Amino acid sequence: MKRLFRVSLAAIVALALWVAFVVVGAREGWWRPMPAAQGDMAGFMRWAQGRYAAESRGNVAIVLLDDGEVVQTYFASHGRAVDEASLFQAASLSKWLTAWGVMTLVEQGRIDLDAPVSRYLTRWRLPPSEFDNDEVTVRRLLSHTAGLTDGLGFLGLTPDQTLPSIEQELTEPTDAMTSADGVVRVGARPGSTWRYSGGGYLILQLVIEEVSGQAFNDYMRGAVFTPLGMHGSTFVDPDIDRLVEFYAADGSSAIHYRFTATGAASLYTSADDMTRFLQAHVGGPDAAPPGRSVLRPETLEEMRAPHAYLGGMPVWGLGETLYAPNGAGSFIVGHDGGNFPAINTTARIDPATGDGVIVLATGSPRLASEIGGAWTYWQSGVVPLDTLALFDLRGILILFAAGALVIVVGALGFGWFGRRRRTSS
Repeated sequence: MKRLFRVSLAAIVALALWVAFVVVGAREGWWRPMPAAQGDMAGFMRWAQGRYAAESRGNVAIVLLDDGEVVQTYFASHGRAVDEASLFQAASLSKWLTAWGVMTLVEQGRIDLDAPVSRYLTRWRLPPSEFDNDEVTVRRLLSHTAGLTDGLGFLGLTPDQTLPSIEQELTEPTDAMTSADGVVRVGARPGSTWRYSGGGYLILQLVIEEVSGQAFNDYMRGAVFTPLGMHGSTFVDPDIDRLVEFYAADGSSAIHYRFTATGAASLYTSADDMTRFLQAHVGGPDAAPPGRSVLRPETLEEMRAPHAYLGGMPVWGLGETLYAPNGAGSFIVGHDGGNFPAINTTARIDPATGDGVIVLATGSPRLASEIGGAWTYWQSGVVPLDTLALFDLRGILILFAAGALVIVVGALGFGWFGRRRRTSS
């Protein structure tokens, strides 16, 4: 009996060590090839072009920045040509820009990050819940820790459908993705955990309108886009002559879906404008400060400070994904986006170096995230959690299962052999 206990304990310890080995190895990219030699921007772009050729039958815009300056660009399409001024629907990447809009009002003293969001709402209220709705603050909405359980994911509406008002969309969303609950309510204790919520950013869109007294797009244009030189970017009525064609993953033409939740899902922007946005995160020419006077440098530091954790690892700031430590006490930050049927975007930057990547794409639901994840690993040596989940999980599970099988079979065999020796003796 003691031998059986010792063998079982040894197997449990071996399994625990194997789990730790697999987790650390996956996060550190031990089994993931580098897309290019360190610092080889041209090599990385060649790799990214190869991924476009292999994965997409739509269009793409890719920009690489080094020390805040554009060093590599690539534009391609299976239809009408695209360039640095072409407008893409940015999907959830929109949330990062919306967060900047919120923070301009914070800097003006018109919003308190830690006040109940209800203080700023008159046109709509959170429905009653078993939790204290006053614990739903602007800070928690920005960091997806407000306890909202909607899971949105907006699908969007076809051109012939009438867009609901913000209040209607918050009360009963008509375009929730099938995997989402869709009801914007407090379903978990605010501050207790990170849970992605498109509904939270629709609330923030409404907050901007209520506090500023302007339509959301008008405020964002005046407070963020124009000062940063993002003259083509808009949340409504994009320039049709500059708007890219929309493609499904099979290369067929796709519907251009429209949104009420524009601040969560429907910024229209170009590679050139997103370049200006990323450049605003670092110092610029003529001693221009990070934030470019739209936001203060200390506000940017607050936005990229950890505000949400998963498994003890920091994953979110205020409107920004924390993809990986950058080795300088901060993180590579940014945001991804994905809209139906096959829109995928990412923009990421290391604020310590000014190195960044932008990928705007249609015709592939994962191309931008794949390139963004590979770029983050190439820059930091750490594989982002979303990349592990989206692209590496199957291989990780196979590796774990194989090792676990060896440990269990070995333990059973050792136990059986030991028992047979005792029986024969």
